[in-house]
Formats: sequence, C-alpha cells, structure tokens
Amino acid sequence: MMNLDGVNSVMQRIHAIEQRFGINKAAPVAKTDFPAALQSELKTQAVAEGSGFSAKKKTAAIAAPGDIGSLITSSAKKYGVDPKLVSAVAEAESNYRSDAVSSTGAVGVMQLMPDTAAALGVTNVYDAQQNIDGGAKYLKEMLNDFGGDVRKAVAAYNAGPQAVKNYNGVPPYAETQNYVNKVLDLYQ
Repeated sequence: MMNLDGVNSVMQRIHAIEQRFGINKAAPVAKTDFPAALQSELKTQAVAEGSGFSAKKKTAAIAAPGDIGSLITSSAKKYGVDPKLVSAVAEAESNYRSDAVSSTGAVGVMQLMPDTAAALGVTNVYDAQQNIDGGAKYLKEMLNDFGGDVRKAVAAYNAGPQAVKNYNGVPPYAETQNYVNKVLDLYQ
C-alpha cells in the first residue's frame, strides 16, 4: 500500500483554501477515508481495464448526473450521434450544468448561443431537455457537414463551421485547440 500522507496533506490544504475564499466544493474526504476511496477507485479501474475497456469508455455515457445522462442518451439516439460524444461535449461545455452561462452568452448544458438555439428549434435554452436536444442536433449537423470527422465537428461546435472550413481543420485558436483535445480525451 502506498503512503498517502502527502496526498492527505494536499487535500487538507485545498480544503483550507476553499474555505478561506468561500468556495463550496464537495466535503473533503476524511484522512482515514481517502486511502480506502483511492483503493476502491483503483480496483474499479483495474476491473474495467481487465475487461478490455478503459474506465473512461466504460463510464463516459453515464458520467452525467442521472436525469442529464438519460436526456443525453435519448437525444443522441434521436439524432444518431454517439451518446459518449454528446456527453463529452456536455461535460467540456458546462460540466452538465443547465444553469451555466458563458461570458459570451452561451447557455445551458450544451452551451448554445441564443441565435443557434433558436435556429435549432430550442425555445428555452435553460430547459435541459431542449438544450441537450438542440446540442445533439447541432453536433449531428456538424458531423454531417464534415463527413463524419469528429475532430472537425467538435472544432466547428466550438468555433463555428466557417472557421473550420477557412482553415480546413481545427482553427489555430488556442481555445478551440484546447477544447477539441479536452472533448476527444473525454470521448475516448
């Protein structure tokens, strides 16, 4: 068994900083519980890897919280998009939060811009079902526009299809390049 005292010290320091700045995160793991939680997670990953599936692949479609996960699965099926891809986009965009609003005005789980949402038939961007349905539909449109190329479709979801067409691939914008890498990492 590995020595986890250093990890526990770091976790306690993080908790102290969160309290000092009023950040409400999940309750800290008690010092005696952390090693057990870590060992449990390592066993779960070992079982997943031993079965031929990575832990991410095994859980990607269900990583979303309850209702959000079922809405993602339903909308993905409706539009013929891999639910794991829709889930990866939702996680990267908003961490599955229906109340998320970006500094540019993108809203909801799938971070739809109001004009894009309206064009997709979304009448309430804060409604998780409509937002996810619109996002899955838009993702399918991007996949169709780029011949099924997931990398280009995800780049277009972030930067717009014209930017991807202009650069014949992922635009040289750091934000978009980081976004594409994040979504693809979550998707794998």
